[in-house]
Amino acid sequence: MFSKYKKTGGQGGEPGTPDLKSIPGGQADLPVAKETAPVAAQKENQVKRRQMSRIPTQVAPVDKEKKRKERLGDIKLELHKRLLDNLNLGALESATENDLRAEIVAISGEALDEMGVVLNREERQTLNQDLYDEVTGLGPLEPLLKDDTVNDILVNGPQQVFVERSGKLELTDTTFKDERHLLRIIDKIVSAVGRRVDESNPYVDARLADGSRFNAMVPPIAVDGSLVSIRKFKKEKLAIDDLVNFGAFTEEMAAYLQAAVACRLNVIVSGGTGSGKTTTLNALSSFIDNDERILTIEDTAELQLQQTHVGRMESRPPNVEGKGAVTQRDCLRNALRMRPDRIIVGETRGEEVIDMLQAMNTGHDGSMTTIHANSARDGVSRLENMISMAGIEMPLKASRAQISSAVNLIVQASRLQDGSRRMVSITEVTGMEGEVISMQEIFRYQRVGLTPDNKIIGHFTATGVRSHFSERFRMWGYDLPPNIFEPFAAE
Repeated sequence: MFSKYKKTGGQGGEPGTPDLKSIPGGQADLPVAKETAPVAAQKENQVKRRQMSRIPTQVAPVDKEKKRKERLGDIKLELHKRLLDNLNLGALESATENDLRAEIVAISGEALDEMGVVLNREERQTLNQDLYDEVTGLGPLEPLLKDDTVNDILVNGPQQVFVERSGKLELTDTTFKDERHLLRIIDKIVSAVGRRVDESNPYVDARLADGSRFNAMVPPIAVDGSLVSIRKFKKEKLAIDDLVNFGAFTEEMAAYLQAAVACRLNVIVSGGTGSGKTTTLNALSSFIDNDERILTIEDTAELQLQQTHVGRMESRPPNVEGKGAVTQRDCLRNALRMRPDRIIVGETRGEEVIDMLQAMNTGHDGSMTTIHANSARDGVSRLENMISMAGIEMPLKASRAQISSAVNLIVQASRLQDGSRRMVSITEVTGMEGEVISMQEIFRYQRVGLTPDNKIIGHFTATGVRSHFSERFRMWGYDLPPNIFEPFAAE
């Protein structure tokens, strides 16, 4: 029945193969294909007696659905074992999706007949899809990865899977069979990129085939079961117009940012985790001219630049022996020898900051990066701390002088309490006043209050301060109208 994908001398269907009676909640809970009349009558009487003695309760449908899911999970586990016994996994690499699906339907159908299990059409389709995901994908996580409304997938042990939609966390009904099932999926992901995770190395960073960021931590460090975090990679790139339509910032702010990027100001995008820093950086990069050579450096390649002349680099962690690591600082130092017009670092978080600031000061103006900080002033303090982390003995005043001359603009992104993401501040770095870095805010998001359903009420406004770089904008052909810097009240 099985063609070229079946193992020669396979064990599927041989005598001695465990039947569904050995599975908890198996054949005893499912209808069999054929029954004798006395047995059927006896069961019917038992059912009647149970129905007469049963007390109506609201919990019964929930318990029934739970038992049904557990039973299907047990059947799927048994069928998955049979698939591994019967399928020639080496031949699957060249198999088409239709051929593989047909083979899985054939094997599972024959196995269900052998076990005497009767399922309706919907249950069979669900079971076959789950088996296909187990063989070719990431099992229970596969439907969530295909769901475009999901931004993050967060697994807290085998029985609890959360997703983030529109900035809010939701508990899903997705579960794993047990901890071993979850560990098998984790191992499938990390082994595909040449890494490992076990008790001696209990945490790992990786990237899925579609570019999504993956992080896992396993027991004994994860106490209640393995922890998995997946930040999904957006296939479609959000342009400036999209972000304006979403209310992330205004058209006046977009016009100012276009002038800042086109006039080669050095820009830092600051914000917390999940605030949209990478999305903002992607959108700002669209203002870069197409004839400039751009080099990008990231820990996990996420930037989607549309220019013609782009060189992408990705850092690499050490191997099993602790060797072979290539850091962002290594990539950045090498990038300086590759004649870039602009350098874009996905995120500056350590000793590479000193090389980034020096690059911004030595002919690579117009470079951009992101940092973790809660405000523009906190972002400057974070840069000072990272310089000290680089192991360079530099007086504080010298560090601040380096920052003030390298950084021109700090764009603050934030995820607000209702899940919305806003560009809450655009701040210019204007130089030094004594030993303090002087800054001026040009635009801000003014919060007013909350609606009864906890939605943020607020509006964007200019601060009334004229840009420090207005003359530079004019010389580069971006003569911004003065009224965009005038504050306005909400309608």
